[in-house]
Amino acid sequence: MVVAANSGKKRANSSSASTFKKRPRIDGPKKEENSKSKGAQRAEKENISTSKVKRSKPVTVDVVDDRSEEDSEGEDFEAEENGDEGMDVDPGEDDVVVYEGTQPKSSARESHAAQRAIANERKASKPHASLLVEAKRLWSSVRQKNDISKEERQKAVKALMDCVRGKVQDIVFKHDASRIIQSIVKYGGQKERDEIALELKGKYVELCQNKYSKFLVTKLVRYSPSNRSSILSEFHGHVLRLLLHREASSTVADCYELYANAADRTALVWDLYGKEVALFATQTKKSLKDLLVDVDEARRKRVLEAVKDNILNIVNNPDKGAVTHAIFHRVILEYLTEIKSLPDEDEEKLRREIFDSCYELLAEMVHTRDGSRVVREFIAQGSAKDRKAILKTLKPHVEKMCSVDEAQVVLFTALDVIDDTKLLSKSLIQPMTSTCPQLLLPSSASAAATRRSILYLLVPRSNRHFTPAIVNTIAETDSIREKTSKKDNELRKDEIRKFASPDLLQFVVEHAKELISDPGGSLVVGEIMLYSDGDKTEASEALLDVISTPHPPPPDVKTPHPIDQSHIARVYKTLLQGGHFSKATSSVTPSPHFSASEFASLFITRVGKDTTIGMALGHGTFVVVELIERVLKGSDESAVEKGTLREWFGTEVCAKIRGSDVKGKDILLAKIDALARGS
Repeated sequence: MVVAANSGKKRANSSSASTFKKRPRIDGPKKEENSKSKGAQRAEKENISTSKVKRSKPVTVDVVDDRSEEDSEGEDFEAEENGDEGMDVDPGEDDVVVYEGTQPKSSARESHAAQRAIANERKASKPHASLLVEAKRLWSSVRQKNDISKEERQKAVKALMDCVRGKVQDIVFKHDASRIIQSIVKYGGQKERDEIALELKGKYVELCQNKYSKFLVTKLVRYSPSNRSSILSEFHGHVLRLLLHREASSTVADCYELYANAADRTALVWDLYGKEVALFATQTKKSLKDLLVDVDEARRKRVLEAVKDNILNIVNNPDKGAVTHAIFHRVILEYLTEIKSLPDEDEEKLRREIFDSCYELLAEMVHTRDGSRVVREFIAQGSAKDRKAILKTLKPHVEKMCSVDEAQVVLFTALDVIDDTKLLSKSLIQPMTSTCPQLLLPSSASAAATRRSILYLLVPRSNRHFTPAIVNTIAETDSIREKTSKKDNELRKDEIRKFASPDLLQFVVEHAKELISDPGGSLVVGEIMLYSDGDKTEASEALLDVISTPHPPPPDVKTPHPIDQSHIARVYKTLLQGGHFSKATSSVTPSPHFSASEFASLFITRVGKDTTIGMALGHGTFVVVELIERVLKGSDESAVEKGTLREWFGTEVCAKIRGSDVKGKDILLAKIDALARGS
């Protein structure tokens, strides 16, 4: 045997991560329930979400390593059962270290057994060791996902509660024990939740600051509405400190954004208004605006100064994460709103102070409603230099902003108020249009959410794509734009459309078939063709090639012809009309950027006789009707097209149409008759 003297180095632990890998959990199929369980009914009654609700994440974060309380229950359990939590054991002075490969198996086995014995002895010497051993045994039954009935789980929960009763406050700060208590809250009834909440009373601020027990606070707030207000009331006087704490910050944000009601939210925000408000204000559960009504000027200045100091305190500590939370966004929005009541010089000075402190962090605020409003306020009120700095901050995150509802409105405001359209093209428009394949193709998970962002470049505030609520939100900065922007709005829209058009038309050329096959993508295609600038010949040919296949398809082709799908037929009908039908005027509103006559000529050339006649005898009847109508409305130069269509729809074809049962055949025959008469 080859041995070496003790080198003083620690020996690798047999249960360390290098030798032990946690087995992946494999969930079995979920059991179907014919009726709602009592727990689900209780959750509905108490307004508890039965599914996991998460806060929206900043657009600056791609992958967040933020373990939720759902994931924190079972982690490391198997590792603890097989080892001593990664504890290293130092060899004694008389020990020798045997090199791997030369030690007999029996000797290695004895060494490992001795090491485990030492670890177990250390565990046993810790407070509540026997209690935790029994609790873990019961917990292994409680936390099972599928292989346990509701009655068995409730029985195990009661036994687990009996095991930890009276000791919750002592053990909850341990990482394994915290998960045990979380499981009781999650799977137990109201009685168990009330007991745990009562035992932990007065400790919630401390719990929030612990790496493991912070998840328990969120669980209690989520699953126990009856204790919610009392738990959140313990945060009063500590909110600012908790927001500036790395562990507690996310817990306060979860409670505020996901589970607190309006009164609880307002109470939490009060801590950020300053000590004078907290100590001497007689009103309760009021916003900053309500608190400053009918107060003297000196007090107003003191309160606003305190709010500003708290805002700057959070902004100057961005590593704590509070800048991304909605509670902070609400305070800064209320502050910016209230300083408008001050003289212009004072207002500009205070807003400038806040902007200079946080303009580099604005991208971390656009994902919430109040944060989005703050960023839009800075864009609308800012100078050309300020707007350039904001665009520089937002540019790396434009692609993700396109798929976030609140962040989209920031992009829309920038497109509405910034006069330097060349800067816009480099900072916003080009990043948006160049990533269309990643954003808009049906294979993209964010295609539906992103569609509005691209459409705003062509048809801003169109009631076909933007609801009145969205339009009203965008219009909030219109009054400011009138004072701070000099360029004519229509001129700005035209320039933005010209910058966006080349990439969008090329996108249609390269992905015509994929886009037109998707109902949402077909809407985008129609708007790009109607309202973009530039030569649209290639894009038109790409679209017409999609429907130029034989109609009806050969017997061996199982997929229907594209024109037989209603959303595809609607696009070609709209393009042949040259615009959208308006209910207000009961007529088609033609687009000045699209030539329907040229599209009709290409249609005849690319699609051909047989396919066009096949459409007339199938689901494309109304498309053919619009084709003939467009040719009839054409100038004298369309005489060739008229002659071609007369030849296609002769007596024999008309007889087939009369004998068919297709919808719209009477309208089609009337158009063919008008074509034959030359009128």
